[in-house]
Amino acid sequence: MVRRKSEWPTIDEFVMCTVTKVFPQGAFMGLDEYGGKEGMVHISEVASGWIKNIRDYVREGQKAVCKVLDVDSKRKHVDLSLRRVKDSERRWKTQQLKREQRAEKLLELVAGKLEKSLDEAYEEVGFVLQDKFGDLYSALESAARDKDTLTEVVKERRWVDALSEVAASAVEPPSYEVVGYTDLSCPSPNGVEVVKSAMMDARDSTKGNEIDVEFYYVGSPRYRIEVTAPSYKAAESAMQKAVEGAIAAVKKAGGRGEFHRAG
Repeated sequence: MVRRKSEWPTIDEFVMCTVTKVFPQGAFMGLDEYGGKEGMVHISEVASGWIKNIRDYVREGQKAVCKVLDVDSKRKHVDLSLRRVKDSERRWKTQQLKREQRAEKLLELVAGKLEKSLDEAYEEVGFVLQDKFGDLYSALESAARDKDTLTEVVKERRWVDALSEVAASAVEPPSYEVVGYTDLSCPSPNGVEVVKSAMMDARDSTKGNEIDVEFYYVGSPRYRIEVTAPSYKAAESAMQKAVEGAIAAVKKAGGRGEFHRAG
């Protein structure tokens, strides 16, 4: 099972759990990523509304994504909630865990090549990669794109080379796309050229570092803008920069501009 360096989760963290015991007032949950440490879901946090039979909602052996409400490491107690986890958050956590499980298998493969155990791999590089990149899979995605990103955090070159080799063959670098629409118009005699030039300049000033920005004509005065980047954050940032640049250029020429998020 995927492991974390920290012994205890943090408040508001989403954790994968296994129901270990169900009783009338709640359920005990094993924290899968934290060495099986146990938390509890009170019946009031199982589901919204009145619950006639708690076993209609949870049962022993069931896997569930919970939200951490409180952590008391001295008392070794963790309060959890099932009802405060949205469907989108549940899907995200489940998908993230699958990614991490795959990353752990790749880390174990690399460890074997270097005649190391998985425990040693975590201690020597795994935990530090989690600290730097957030999770192991994100670290491998970064290595698949550019292995030099690992040299900043991994001291031994043989780990860098082995991790990069596995990442290059088994991990596809991420690509995120965001879409929006912008209304651009300019009443001046050369208004069409003003708008066209504004979009081209905005596109060219934003492109680079694996970021691609394109404007497409939809129907006057609307244009579609598509941005692809290695991360969602980078894509959002490039979108904002390109739109603000295009709108500013059109307004400077006496025109109007407005941005609309894709529905």
